[in-house]
Amino acid sequence: MADLITIDDPDDPRLHDYTGLTDVELRRRREPAEGLFIAEGEKVIRRAAQAGYAMRSMLLTAKWVDVMRDVIEETDAPVYTVTPELAERVTGYHVHRGALASMARKPLPDAGELLRGARRVAVLESLVDHTNIGAIFRSAAALGMDAVLLSPDCADPLYRRSVKVSMGAVFSVPYARLETWPHDLETVREAGFRLLALTPHERAVTMDAAAPHRLDRVALMLGAEGDGLSARALRAADEWVRIPMAHGIDSLNVGAAAAVAFYAVTAGRPES
Repeated sequence: MADLITIDDPDDPRLHDYTGLTDVELRRRREPAEGLFIAEGEKVIRRAAQAGYAMRSMLLTAKWVDVMRDVIEETDAPVYTVTPELAERVTGYHVHRGALASMARKPLPDAGELLRGARRVAVLESLVDHTNIGAIFRSAAALGMDAVLLSPDCADPLYRRSVKVSMGAVFSVPYARLETWPHDLETVREAGFRLLALTPHERAVTMDAAAPHRLDRVALMLGAEGDGLSARALRAADEWVRIPMAHGIDSLNVGAAAAVAFYAVTAGRPES
């Protein structure tokens, strides 16, 4: 069981992992470089641990010690207890859930390796909004997608906001980054996947007409909020598909569109 260590100095170097959590640019640089990510809240911490991520440390306010007692008993990582006021000074925000954990990242799998055991894959291009990334991973987990592939400029799925919005679903869906975009889409095609580009373009066929759930292997391509998929990505696709709209609405938020599209590509899929 880990020792409980009370800290009353916000500049204590042992709290380094938790400093400046609201500074997005700083955390984007620091966390991958230092091989860590932050799990926030009881459920997310538990899901990260259950998914096999090693704990570096925990930061708890007093009332969360008993709630997290079983987790504390199973880890050798240090557990720091602080007042809510000190937690806010260190992190830069009011930690409503009162429990944070610094977790060690795992090496990302190779995209080709990930594709070998998959049948339904989401391919994300230039999604830089962490909320959208988290929402998409949550839908991917809930609706049975097998994996997510990210273009090089996509946001980090393990950034605190993404993890929080996904409710820890980022730990349930394996993902990899495609290093060369859009050239590496050919790797997806060579693995036996049909590339479907989700777009509101008038040339796109409806998802019902495309019947993606009947295909053996489907890679559903999703673009950034507003701009959608790039012209290069659209040219690389095998087919353009769209979600039928009513009342003159031309598109959905990418998180909502992903959920609808994931259902369409997994509906009728035999249980594996």
